[in-house]
Amino acid sequence: MRLIISFAALYLSVVLLQLSNGGLGPLDALSGFELSFTTEQIGLLGSAHFIGFFIGCWWAPRLMGTVGHSRAFAAFTATGAIGILAHMLFIDAYLWAIFRMASGLCVAGCYTIVEAWLQAKVKNENRGRMMGIYRVVDISGSLAAQLLISVLSPANYVSYNILALLCCATLIPIALTKVRQPQTPKAPRLRPMLAIERSPLAAAGVVVAALSSASFRMVGPIYGTEVGLSIDQIAIFLAIFVLGGALSQYPVGWLADRYDRRWVLIWLSVAAIFSCLLTAYMPSTNSVIIMTNAAFFGLTTFPIYSVAAAHAHDFASSDERVELSAALMFFFAIGAIAAPYTASELIEAFGPSALFLLIGAGHVTLVIYGLYRMGVRPTVQEKTPYVYSPRTSFTIGRLLKRSREEK
Repeated sequence: MRLIISFAALYLSVVLLQLSNGGLGPLDALSGFELSFTTEQIGLLGSAHFIGFFIGCWWAPRLMGTVGHSRAFAAFTATGAIGILAHMLFIDAYLWAIFRMASGLCVAGCYTIVEAWLQAKVKNENRGRMMGIYRVVDISGSLAAQLLISVLSPANYVSYNILALLCCATLIPIALTKVRQPQTPKAPRLRPMLAIERSPLAAAGVVVAALSSASFRMVGPIYGTEVGLSIDQIAIFLAIFVLGGALSQYPVGWLADRYDRRWVLIWLSVAAIFSCLLTAYMPSTNSVIIMTNAAFFGLTTFPIYSVAAAHAHDFASSDERVELSAALMFFFAIGAIAAPYTASELIEAFGPSALFLLIGAGHVTLVIYGLYRMGVRPTVQEKTPYVYSPRTSFTIGRLLKRSREEK
């Protein structure tokens, strides 16, 4: 029973973390418009979040080893709450970028600690059930975070205060659990070249996945505002993307386990290109068309990271899996840092459709490179199982390692 309560506390912390920091990105974008920030400055906020995220992924295991799980979690949560509250005290886009780095640091650090705690407590007989619930909790929290902005007024102290309260509440389940905190796991070595050595296509795939996801979620509110969506509609627009991605996991996983994963990646990218062209050139005044395209875009782009990761693990040995997962996360973080600012620059220069033309160009590149790689090396005959891979921390590979090796 204590183990179940411990998991419930960790899951609740994940939901609260998603609501607080997941809602901050779109709220910042809408607040930036309200405060007359430039499009490039708003894009910089999204990129700054992922700079903090990358630092947090690298630093969190080391801090956890120094002060323990609970104290490290408290430190990261406090950092995130301070970053959120400071927004309305200093109305400056470049200071906001620093505050967004704090939120990215908080997300990466808290996820690292939660996943290390789960890894230490999970047993083989309940691993599958625990991971299934964890994935549902993570996606549900992300979905709710997008909808949350419909009730938050942009550039309003109360809105940021609500998000900070949610961030502080993240501490409560962890603080009240009576389960002894586990031993600190050894931090995985960060070997980015391992991903390229095992599968250059997978490394390219996660970069394109970052381009799609980070651009849409951090700069999507700019697109929504430019085409005339209301705040409520922007919230639905972002949530439908997440929902489409969640619904695609099972059918895409079924295909990826039965067919050449390179073809699955290629056809997902072809469908994503079609989705981007539809969104860029279809009439932007019809909200039904915009929402439908957002769902299709999520359905085609959201699974690409997991398919690419599964393809990379097909070529890895058992003792490489944790470090390979960290290497793939490294490439995702690099792509996510560059994507929002680049997208905002293009929107400023060429209009809102440039967001989807940029993403479409990334997928065209992935299709071409995928076809090239198919001519260079054959795929493996014996595959690892497809596993939905949350992009949460460098330590997620520990939780997924056994799932990839089960036949």
